[in-house]
Order: sequence, then C-alpha cells, then structure tokens
Amino acid sequence: MGFFYVYDDKIVLIFLGEPQDFITFAAMKHIRNFCIIAHIDHGKSTLADRLLERTNTIQVTEGQMLDDMDLERERGITIKSHAIQMEYERDGQKYILNLIDTPGHVDFSYEVSRSIAACEGALLVVDATQGVQAQTISNLYMAIDHDLEIIPVVNKCDMPNAMPEEVEDEIIDLLGCKREEIIRASGKTGEGVEDILNAVVDRIPCPVGDENAPLQALIFDSVFNSFRGIIAYFKIVNGSIKSGDDVVFINTGKEYKADEIGVLKMDMVPRRELHCGDVGYIVSGIKTATEVKVGDTITHVSTLGRTTAIAGFEEVKPMVFAGVYPIETEDYENLRASLEKLQLNDASLTFQPESSVALGFGFRCGFLGLLHMEIVQERLDREFNMDVITTVPNVSYQVYDKQGEMKEVHNPAGMPDPTLIDHIEEPYIHASVITTTNYIGPIMTLCLGKRGELIKQDFISGNRVEIQFAMPLGEIVIDFYDKLKSISKGYASFDYHQDGFRPSKLVKLDILLNGEPVDALSTLTHVDNSVDFGRRMCEKLKELLPRQQFDIAIQAAIGAKIIARETVKQVRKDVTAKCYGGDISRKRKLLEKQKRGKKRMKQIGNVQVPQKAFLAVLKLD
Repeated sequence: MGFFYVYDDKIVLIFLGEPQDFITFAAMKHIRNFCIIAHIDHGKSTLADRLLERTNTIQVTEGQMLDDMDLERERGITIKSHAIQMEYERDGQKYILNLIDTPGHVDFSYEVSRSIAACEGALLVVDATQGVQAQTISNLYMAIDHDLEIIPVVNKCDMPNAMPEEVEDEIIDLLGCKREEIIRASGKTGEGVEDILNAVVDRIPCPVGDENAPLQALIFDSVFNSFRGIIAYFKIVNGSIKSGDDVVFINTGKEYKADEIGVLKMDMVPRRELHCGDVGYIVSGIKTATEVKVGDTITHVSTLGRTTAIAGFEEVKPMVFAGVYPIETEDYENLRASLEKLQLNDASLTFQPESSVALGFGFRCGFLGLLHMEIVQERLDREFNMDVITTVPNVSYQVYDKQGEMKEVHNPAGMPDPTLIDHIEEPYIHASVITTTNYIGPIMTLCLGKRGELIKQDFISGNRVEIQFAMPLGEIVIDFYDKLKSISKGYASFDYHQDGFRPSKLVKLDILLNGEPVDALSTLTHVDNSVDFGRRMCEKLKELLPRQQFDIAIQAAIGAKIIARETVKQVRKDVTAKCYGGDISRKRKLLEKQKRGKKRMKQIGNVQVPQKAFLAVLKLD
C-alpha cells in the first residue's frame, strides 16, 4: 500500500509500512548517466574512487574499490565495466548520478561499447604525464558515434612530470573544444573532483523517455549468482517497472516475474519501483544462461504486442581463436556450464564444441585478443575451479576452393586438402601506434618485420607522432604488443580495427611427435616464416617435453615435407652396472635385451604434452 505525490519536481512514493520503505525517486531531469573512458593506466578507477568518496556513496578503504575482481587488483587493470549509483546534492537539489567505470585495454573494447550505449555522457580521462594515446582516440570515437556529451579531464596533474598545458593542446586538437572546458584533476589528491561533478550535472543531458509509455528496458550486462540465478543489469528507456511485475524478454520470448528490482551501488539495493532513465537490476530466478542476452529488451507481458525491441548492440567479432579443453575428460560438461556462466559476465566471449585427437572433446573459443584469452583462462581456474589446456591461438581465415566457394576456417585442423585450395585470404587490420620520435625507427622495424605496410605518419604535437600501418592480424595476436612496449620502453600505445581480408601465401605447419601429428599444436603461418618458425618450435618443445624411457622425435612438417627435427633423448638405466667382470658377451646380451624393451615401449608409449608446451609459441623470440 502506498501513494504518490509531486513535490519540488520530485516524484515521491510513500509506503504505509516500516520507515525503511520510504523511498524517493528523482525526476528524470535530475538523473545523469555517464561513463569514464580512457587509455589503460590513465587513472580511471582511482578517479572513480574520489567521486564515490565525495558523494558519500562509500568509504574508500583501499585503491580501486570498483575493481573488485582479484585479477583486476593483481594486474592493476580494469577487466569488467562496473556500474554504481551516486547521490549528489547541489544548491539543495539532489541528483542521481549513474557511473560506469570501463576498461582501457583494447582487448576489452566491447565492454566499453556496451557501457557507452547505456549513457548520455562520458568523462574522457587523459593522463597529464602521457598525453593522448591510441585507445583514448578509439574510445572517444566510439562515444562520439553514440552522440555522447564529452567532458575532457586531464588526470594526474599533481605528478612532478605532468604536462597539463601540452596535454590540453592535444585534447583541443582532438575535440575542438575550448581550453576552459577541460578540467584538471588528480585521482590521488582529489583535485578537480567537485568541478567534475558540477560538469556532469551541467553539461551531460538527462535521459530522454516517456514515463507513461509501455516498458522498454535495455539489458547491457548480466552476472550469475549461484543462489539467485542470473541477474540482468538494464537501463529503462521508456515506462517503469515494479517489483512483482510479469515481464518478458522480447528477443528470447521468455516470461518471468520480477521477484526483485533495484539500483546498483557497491551492493544491490532493492527498490519497489524503477522509472524511466533509471539504471538497475532484475532478479527473476533465471537458471539457463542462454535465456539472457546482452542487448535484449525487457517489457511487460501485457504490452508485448505494442512494444518493439530497442536496437541493441552489434554482434561481437572475435579476433583470436583457441581451443580450450578440460584436463580430465569427464569435466567436459562442467566446462560447458562454466563457459556459459562466464559468457553472461563477458559477452565478448564466444565458443562452440570441437574435438581433438590429442586432447579429446573441448571448445573452440573466440577472444578479442591475447590478454582477453589469458584472463578467461584465469577466471575459469579461479571462479569455476576448472583446469584447462589452451591450444595455440590463431585467427580466422577465408579459404577458397577451385570452384570459387569460400569456407571460413578458425582451426588449422579444419583446413581442406592443399590440392583443393585455390587461395587463402587472411584478416588485415588498420593499426595506429602513438609514440615519441625517439622510437620511430625500432617501431618501424618491428611493424615492417610483421609484414606491415606503412600508410601514413602524422606529428601530433611536440615530439609525439602517430604512425598508421596495414598489418595481418595473425602477426600481432601473439607477441606484438609485448615487443612494442619493450622496444619503446612503455612509451608507445597501440590500437587497431579490422580492415577486411587480403590474399596471402599461407601454409599449415604440423608438429609431429614420433611420427604422430599433434593437431592442437598445428598452426597456419606465412610461407616465408614457416621454416624458421618450425625450427624454433621444435627447439622450444625439446626443452619442455619431459624425457621418457624412449627417444622422442619432434618434427615440423608442411604436408609430407619435414622442415625441422629435434630429438628428446631417452632416459637409460645402466643395466651393465652389476657386471664387474666376465666375458663381454654378457654385457652385450643385457644391452640387446634393453634395446628390444625400448623398441616395444616406443610402440605402445604415449607422450604427455604439458600445458606450457601448447603456449610455447607465445614465448618464441
């Protein structure tokens, strides 16, 4: 039981019950939805902590409160976007600020795109010691495409090596804004936090929607809770929703009861009702992961026929593919369930079943990059206690047969017979590297060595330069980023987007152990690199494979041609140790017996390939 009344532009809902049932909903014009976007390590999460402190949302007891995942704190990066509601009071008026802190690494750009779709504005944070970098530009263009209001912030202004004037010049060139619109701040000291909050209120528009229209709520994220099922995060575009309402997810057609709805603070805070413009969550006892899709629309069952789905998100396009297999065969179904639950929280992960002669049944997973693949593997281990083997990563290729038909290949094992192939096309990217002039030479050498083609070179300001290349995606997914950071001493930033497919001379490189191909170690590589790559692969495997009671021949082959070989020598017992004398024929007899046993053992013996051998290719120099 309860009633509404309007007071001072607020919709106030009073429940006749306990004191905690008194809830105030801000009118839509007092709601601001915004996200923080920046390049990696520019201080987004630290700045978010200061905003939370200033609005008394939480008491910050340790750094990066929103980065609550162990992996995020260990690595010092944001992996998941985090939504949280703040209440800010100015001139006696309360404002509801819904903040989404987003990742900065290129591998998690899909997280950023989903966050941007749920906002009307964005804080563009730039490090005063590093200036505008590649991912800054990429995230900015993404926000501009969604017509977001951009508030530029120069962070870390308290640092001794800060260059706020030079960085402001770069931002003005990039945005075309006025210098006075740029806010100087420090996530460490709290400088500029009040200015940021005022700018959010004054410059970011309030949500636009119709309170009286049928419910339309856009799902932008979801998480799995082992006790409550799947919890979906949404933004209400039109209408309102109450606890206990019968709702339907339009794209899947599944109907549920809204058992609990609420807003997102550090914990989920239940509410009786959410209105147009609000960002919140819904608990409805969903147990099946496939019934919740990011980008779906929630509406009431009673208005299903009169409500259309909101244009959701673009389907994610994986860049890197790798096989993920359980170490124990009986864990296959557990791995499937774990991947489904992880996909709820990471919509950029894709997977489909596949099998391997060496590893049994598993899944071919698609990732946005090598760091994304590494994080997924870590999360499977930590959150779901799944021990998995990950195969050598590769990209997707388009294979054309002699009849002109195209087949998309994600796995070297799926390559047709070479005699049937007319040509192969590999994906190319448009890469952008921003660095200082000191490192142009080494970066040029690295990119051209990866079959890159120089497109153009632009000087940004001072001694900073942007170099653009066209490069094969397959050349950058393994070790390119690490090498780039190494040769530039961390001063180069990198971003890329797909740029179609081009014909290329690619061959399938097989690794054989004692004559048997290990399909999980097969890879596609350019013909010019194949011999050198095969030789280094054999040398690395020789170091990693444990010695057996028989010789292990490691071979790299292209078709029927062996291009490299190494041998892991057998472990031998000194069977003649007990012979202290006597005729030599006695020793020969023992050695011949051992030789026959070794030969028989080699015929029936199996070579166990350790996990680190599958990732050996990542460490090749």
